[in-house]
Amino acid sequence: MTPEPAPHSQTVASRAKIVAEDVEVFYGEKRAINRVSLTINENEVTALIGPSGCGKSTFLRCLNRMNETIPDCRVTGSVLLDGEDIHTALDAVQLRARIGMVFQKPNPFPKSIYDNVAFGPRIHGLVEHPDDVDEVVYRSLKRAGLYEEVKDRLQEPGTGLSGGQQQRLCIARAIAVDPEVILMDEPCSALDPIATARIEELIEELRDEYSIVIVTHSMQQAARVSQRTAFFHLGDVIEVGCTEDIFTSPREKLTQGYITGRFG
Repeated sequence: MTPEPAPHSQTVASRAKIVAEDVEVFYGEKRAINRVSLTINENEVTALIGPSGCGKSTFLRCLNRMNETIPDCRVTGSVLLDGEDIHTALDAVQLRARIGMVFQKPNPFPKSIYDNVAFGPRIHGLVEHPDDVDEVVYRSLKRAGLYEEVKDRLQEPGTGLSGGQQQRLCIARAIAVDPEVILMDEPCSALDPIATARIEELIEELRDEYSIVIVTHSMQQAARVSQRTAFFHLGDVIEVGCTEDIFTSPREKLTQGYITGRFG
């Protein structure tokens, strides 16, 4: 496995937000991830690429303790968020407010568009006055690039939106609690090319305010939206680096083989 660049090589603009060290994941006796170490920087998009079943999504779920919801799943190693161990220093609910997640298939709640976005701030006690709720909902929908399309039907069900709109609603719902990191697990795999382009534009805009980690099966998408890329294979991180370098001059033969389509 190619080691990460030394910390001193990072610029001030690339300060570490999440540091994972020697993370291993077991489903029963089966090991799905092998001592993965990876740094997620502030205000960057980090893409996780690799063949199906290589551990990308499993690792992503380690970053906000989602694997704890899976029976017989065990995680070892450490994950630090701003230097705090997410397993010992942070409550899971508190953690998931700081590290939001957008899933592969859009999953709006069976509520109105308005209540989908307001749900998180309400349960976390972030808003009290109705005017404050309005402000959070409108701001989040605008950040997600959805407000102009739904402003006249906020009380209609979120499930009535198109697939691309539903995914942007889920992004609005995630950012409504003002997280620091957004995890995206193949957020465009169920969308058409036009909706995919809108989501990619949104990711680029959100990078100014959030650290983003995206699992994608599309190398083209990784090349378009990310600044850093990690290549996973059979539970290992084979190579991590600047996205341009990974795609134009990978250091590892295995990475080169995947990038050029010889396997995957």
